[in-house]
Amino acid sequence: MQNLIDTLKSGGTILYPTDTIWGIGCDATNVDAIQKIFEIKKREKSKSMIILVESVKRLQDLVEVPEIAWDLMDLSEKPVTLIYDNPKGLPEELLAEDGSIGIRLIKDDYLKKLIGKLNKPLVSTSANFSGDKSPMKFSDIAPEIVRAVHAVAEENHHKVSEYSGSSVIRIWGDNRIKVIRE
Repeated sequence: MQNLIDTLKSGGTILYPTDTIWGIGCDATNVDAIQKIFEIKKREKSKSMIILVESVKRLQDLVEVPEIAWDLMDLSEKPVTLIYDNPKGLPEELLAEDGSIGIRLIKDDYLKKLIGKLNKPLVSTSANFSGDKSPMKFSDIAPEIVRAVHAVAEENHHKVSEYSGSSVIRIWGDNRIKVIRE
Protein backbone atom coordinates (compact mmCIF):
# COMPACT_ATOMS: atom_id res chain seq x y z
CA MET A 1 0.00 0.00 0.00
CA GLN A 2 2.89 2.38 0.68
CA ASN A 3 3.71 2.41 -3.05
CA LEU A 4 0.17 3.66 -3.79
CA ILE A 5 0.38 6.37 -1.14
CA ASP A 6 3.78 7.56 -2.35
CA THR A 7 2.44 7.63 -5.93
CA LEU A 8 -0.64 9.62 -4.91
CA LYS A 9 1.38 12.11 -2.84
CA SER A 10 3.75 12.71 -5.77
CA GLY A 11 0.84 13.53 -8.12
CA GLY A 12 0.53 10.12 -9.78
CA THR A 13 -2.45 7.97 -10.72
CA ILE A 14 -3.30 4.53 -9.36
CA LEU A 15 -5.45 1.50 -10.17
CA TYR A 16 -7.14 0.16 -7.07
CA PRO A 17 -10.07 -1.95 -5.86
CA THR A 18 -12.86 0.25 -4.54
CA ASP A 19 -15.85 -0.83 -2.47
CA THR A 20 -17.55 -1.50 -5.82
CA ILE A 21 -15.47 -1.99 -9.01
CA TRP A 22 -11.80 -1.35 -9.86
CA GLY A 23 -11.06 2.34 -10.10
CA ILE A 24 -8.52 4.82 -11.34
CA GLY A 25 -7.64 7.27 -8.61
CA CYS A 26 -5.55 10.27 -7.68
CA ASP A 27 -5.32 12.95 -5.02
CA ALA A 28 -8.59 14.86 -5.49
CA THR A 29 -6.82 18.16 -4.84
CA ASN A 30 -4.19 17.72 -7.58
CA VAL A 31 -5.37 19.28 -10.86
CA ASP A 32 -2.57 17.76 -12.99
CA ALA A 33 -3.37 14.25 -11.72
CA ILE A 34 -7.09 14.79 -12.38
CA GLN A 35 -6.29 15.87 -15.98
CA LYS A 36 -4.17 12.72 -16.41
CA ILE A 37 -7.17 10.55 -15.46
CA PHE A 38 -9.33 12.29 -18.07
CA GLU A 39 -6.61 11.50 -20.64
CA ILE A 40 -6.26 7.85 -19.56
CA LYS A 41 -10.02 7.28 -19.77
CA LYS A 42 -10.43 9.32 -22.98
CA ARG A 43 -13.23 11.04 -21.10
CA GLU A 44 -14.83 14.38 -21.91
CA LYS A 45 -13.89 17.07 -19.40
CA SER A 46 -17.58 17.92 -19.00
CA LYS A 47 -18.18 14.54 -17.29
CA SER A 48 -17.48 14.93 -13.61
CA MET A 49 -15.81 12.30 -11.42
CA ILE A 50 -16.62 11.28 -7.87
CA ILE A 51 -14.42 11.25 -4.81
CA LEU A 52 -14.12 8.92 -1.85
CA VAL A 53 -13.66 10.02 1.76
CA GLU A 54 -12.88 7.86 4.77
CA SER A 55 -14.40 9.89 7.59
CA VAL A 56 -17.40 11.98 8.57
CA LYS A 57 -14.99 14.83 9.42
CA ARG A 58 -13.47 14.85 5.91
CA LEU A 59 -16.95 14.76 4.37
CA GLN A 60 -18.06 17.70 6.53
CA ASP A 61 -14.88 19.62 5.65
CA LEU A 62 -15.87 19.41 1.97
CA VAL A 63 -19.65 19.92 1.96
CA GLU A 64 -22.64 20.95 4.03
CA VAL A 65 -24.32 17.58 4.69
CA PRO A 66 -28.14 17.78 4.65
CA GLU A 67 -29.94 15.74 7.33
CA ILE A 68 -31.39 13.34 4.73
CA ALA A 69 -27.85 12.37 3.63
CA TRP A 70 -27.13 10.67 6.98
CA ASP A 71 -30.31 8.59 6.66
CA LEU A 72 -29.45 7.61 3.07
CA MET A 73 -25.93 6.50 4.06
CA ASP A 74 -27.21 4.57 7.09
CA LEU A 75 -30.07 2.85 5.27
CA SER A 76 -28.34 1.96 2.00
CA GLU A 77 -27.38 -1.71 1.77
CA LYS A 78 -24.90 -1.10 -1.03
CA PRO A 79 -22.31 1.67 -1.40
CA VAL A 80 -24.01 5.00 -2.07
CA THR A 81 -22.56 8.10 -3.74
CA LEU A 82 -24.35 11.31 -2.85
CA ILE A 83 -24.17 14.39 -5.05
CA TYR A 84 -23.79 17.57 -2.99
CA ASP A 85 -23.96 21.27 -3.83
CA ASN A 86 -21.25 23.85 -3.14
CA PRO A 87 -18.19 21.79 -2.22
CA LYS A 88 -15.30 23.60 -0.54
CA GLY A 89 -11.63 23.26 -1.40
CA LEU A 90 -11.93 21.05 -4.47
CA PRO A 91 -10.64 21.95 -7.95
CA GLU A 92 -13.30 22.96 -10.46
CA GLU A 93 -11.94 20.24 -12.81
CA LEU A 94 -13.64 17.69 -10.53
CA LEU A 95 -17.01 19.39 -10.36
CA ALA A 96 -20.08 18.89 -12.51
CA GLU A 97 -21.20 21.78 -14.71
CA ASP A 98 -23.66 22.88 -11.99
CA GLY A 99 -20.81 23.00 -9.44
CA SER A 100 -21.86 19.84 -7.58
CA ILE A 101 -19.68 16.87 -6.57
CA GLY A 102 -20.39 13.18 -5.98
CA ILE A 103 -18.88 11.90 -2.73
CA ARG A 104 -18.96 8.43 -1.20
CA LEU A 105 -18.20 7.97 2.49
CA ILE A 106 -16.66 4.51 2.35
CA LYS A 107 -16.95 1.71 4.90
CA ASP A 108 -14.28 -0.55 3.39
CA ASP A 109 -11.25 -0.95 5.73
CA TYR A 110 -8.67 -1.11 2.91
CA LEU A 111 -9.94 2.18 1.43
CA LYS A 112 -10.19 3.84 4.84
CA LYS A 113 -6.52 3.06 5.43
CA LEU A 114 -5.47 4.21 1.93
CA ILE A 115 -7.37 7.52 2.11
CA GLY A 116 -6.41 8.10 5.73
CA LYS A 117 -2.71 7.75 4.91
CA LEU A 118 -3.09 10.02 1.87
CA ASN A 119 -4.94 12.42 4.17
CA LYS A 120 -6.90 13.89 1.26
CA PRO A 121 -10.03 12.84 -0.67
CA LEU A 122 -9.39 10.28 -3.41
CA VAL A 123 -10.73 10.50 -6.97
CA SER A 124 -12.61 7.36 -7.96
CA THR A 125 -13.64 6.64 -11.52
CA SER A 126 -14.14 3.28 -13.17
CA ALA A 127 -10.96 1.73 -14.58
CA ASN A 128 -12.19 1.62 -18.16
CA PHE A 129 -12.30 3.78 -21.25
CA SER A 130 -15.25 6.15 -21.20
CA GLY A 131 -18.34 4.30 -22.39
CA ASP A 132 -16.90 0.78 -21.91
CA LYS A 133 -18.13 -1.80 -19.40
CA SER A 134 -16.97 -1.32 -15.80
CA PRO A 135 -14.28 -3.76 -14.58
CA MET A 136 -15.75 -6.21 -12.06
CA LYS A 137 -12.30 -7.76 -11.49
CA PHE A 138 -8.70 -6.78 -12.23
CA SER A 139 -8.46 -8.94 -15.37
CA ASP A 140 -11.34 -6.94 -16.92
CA ILE A 141 -9.13 -3.82 -17.09
CA ALA A 142 -7.68 -3.00 -20.53
CA PRO A 143 -3.87 -3.48 -20.60
CA GLU A 144 -3.49 0.08 -21.99
CA ILE A 145 -5.07 1.44 -18.80
CA VAL A 146 -2.85 -0.72 -16.58
CA ARG A 147 0.21 0.62 -18.44
CA ALA A 148 -1.03 4.24 -18.32
CA VAL A 149 -1.27 4.58 -14.52
CA HIS A 150 1.74 5.10 -12.26
CA ALA A 151 0.99 2.33 -9.73
CA VAL A 152 -1.32 -0.68 -9.35
CA ALA A 153 -2.68 -2.07 -6.06
CA GLU A 154 -1.43 -5.56 -5.36
CA GLU A 155 -4.52 -6.48 -3.32
CA ASN A 156 -7.70 -8.22 -4.51
CA HIS A 157 -6.68 -9.02 -8.09
CA HIS A 158 -8.81 -12.18 -8.13
CA LYS A 159 -11.80 -10.83 -6.24
CA VAL A 160 -14.95 -10.24 -8.30
CA SER A 161 -16.90 -7.18 -7.23
CA GLU A 162 -20.21 -7.67 -5.49
CA TYR A 163 -21.51 -4.41 -7.01
CA SER A 164 -21.26 -3.06 -10.56
CA GLY A 165 -21.27 0.44 -9.12
CA SER A 166 -22.69 2.46 -6.28
CA SER A 167 -26.16 3.89 -6.00
CA VAL A 168 -26.03 7.56 -6.99
CA ILE A 169 -28.44 9.99 -5.35
CA ARG A 170 -28.61 13.77 -5.88
CA ILE A 171 -29.44 15.64 -2.70
CA TRP A 172 -30.18 19.29 -2.05
CA GLY A 173 -29.91 21.38 1.11
CA ASP A 174 -33.68 21.42 1.52
CA ASN A 175 -33.66 17.57 1.76
CA ARG A 176 -35.03 16.94 -1.73
CA ILE A 177 -33.53 13.86 -3.37
CA LYS A 178 -33.40 12.35 -6.85
CA VAL A 179 -32.16 8.82 -7.55
CA ILE A 180 -29.72 8.96 -10.50
CA ARG A 181 -28.65 5.28 -10.40
CA GLU A 182 -30.08 2.55 -8.18
